Amino acid sequence: MRLFGLLCAMAAMAATPAFDGLYTGVTDSGSPGFAVMVRQGGRTIFAHGYGLRDLRTRTPIDARTNFRLASFTKQFTAMGIMLLARDGKLRYDETLGNVFPDFPAYGRGITIRQLMNHTGGLPDYEDLMGDRWTPEHQISDAEAMQLLKAQSKPKSPAGSKWEYSNSGYVVLGLVIQKRSGETYPAFLQKRIFGPLGMSHTLAYVKGANTVPERAYGHSMEHGKLVETDQSSTSATLGDGGVYSNLDDLAKWDDALQKHTLLSETEMKPALTPVSGYGFGWYLDPYRGHERMWHTGETMGFRTAIERFPKDGVSVVVLCNRADLDAASLALRAADQLLKGR
Repeated sequence: MRLFGLLCAMAAMAATPAFDGLYTGVTDSGSPGFAVMVRQGGRTIFAHGYGLRDLRTRTPIDARTNFRLASFTKQFTAMGIMLLARDGKLRYDETLGNVFPDFPAYGRGITIRQLMNHTGGLPDYEDLMGDRWTPEHQISDAEAMQLLKAQSKPKSPAGSKWEYSNSGYVVLGLVIQKRSGETYPAFLQKRIFGPLGMSHTLAYVKGANTVPERAYGHSMEHGKLVETDQSSTSATLGDGGVYSNLDDLAKWDDALQKHTLLSETEMKPALTPVSGYGFGWYLDPYRGHERMWHTGETMGFRTAIERFPKDGVSVVVLCNRADLDAASLALRAADQLLKGR
């Protein structure tokens, strides 16, 4: 075993220059940047930070720097729902009207499954906000739900088409709270982050908790990167409120590979595609390789996870600048490992 570990360590050391060469020059050491992690066979073979967490403290990005995951969060919301289903506290084919009896008629028949795979047809809460909410006065999950309850018709009939829906995942976050009896952040901490040892990962609620070793988002304005960390929708949780880092996401990748939280059978519904999407995951092949993946995009941040389960390859890229393409950066490393397979 010691020899095997030594050989793996030597392989990782050999891989470092090759992967580093893929990312050198994407950002400079004095600008916001990104963190990248490459895993193969259940081991991290490359993890590196490029650039700064923010332009005020000028702290370098490393494997413990926490980034806002944005829609990357949806896989954690989906896992929360699946854990409640295993507990017998909800069913995938249960309707929204069963969970929230006061939900209006247009959406009462939408199922949990349809919310999970983006076929629920709810209106987009972002389109309903008007100018009432700002980066200083952000919309909450409860307020987004009230906007949805004030509507009289869906965006599309439930089950009729696939259409990506942040509204659906905001509602799923509220389903978790309703059926667990705990807040969304507390439930994820108790059932996912805590058991997996993801000690610096959290669902961020301003004034209630603090993001450790936090990266701040940036956008390019007039040819210059400026801090743009929060928007009017940055306080919603189920669709994008989790912060995490490379160290913790390695533990998440391990849990997915080893079926730590759910058995392989219990995980199957999440990996059954509807128009290329399961429960919190896009599911489509890449160059002939089976793939599960997701990206996140919000004010100042871009994130991506690319997993190739049959190849034992996973790549995570977390950016705190909006002008980078996290998915494209992740596939640079994946291409190196999948080449010739």
